[in-house]
Amino acid sequence: MATMEEFEKLDIRLGRVVEAADFPEARKPAFRLRIDFGEELGIKKSSAQLVALYTKEELQGKLVLAVVNFPPRQIGPFMSEVLTLGVPDAEGEVVLIAPDDKGAVLGGRLF
Repeated sequence: MATMEEFEKLDIRLGRVVEAADFPEARKPAFRLRIDFGEELGIKKSSAQLVALYTKEELQGKLVLAVVNFPPRQIGPFMSEVLTLGVPDAEGEVVLIAPDDKGAVLGGRLF
């Protein structure tokens, strides 16, 4: 069982997708994302397997949650800096975890 102290080690922040691009080099279909986490963290890159349920246009401007304190991960020729969070749908495709846009601040930490 995880402890509260272990959970608090995760730095999960709110960001807004500013760019979504095709990632044809990925082994599984994915997009390359650029996500704005506000002044403190700036723009970070992420690879996300979202092509089954989202278009690049739908992702543009979308609020997302991401773990920002994992080490960067090399995915083919792309360095992913954050882990964009999602949950599976009935077919196992990724559905993004996204908060309501009720004035939440970019870079705000999940608690």
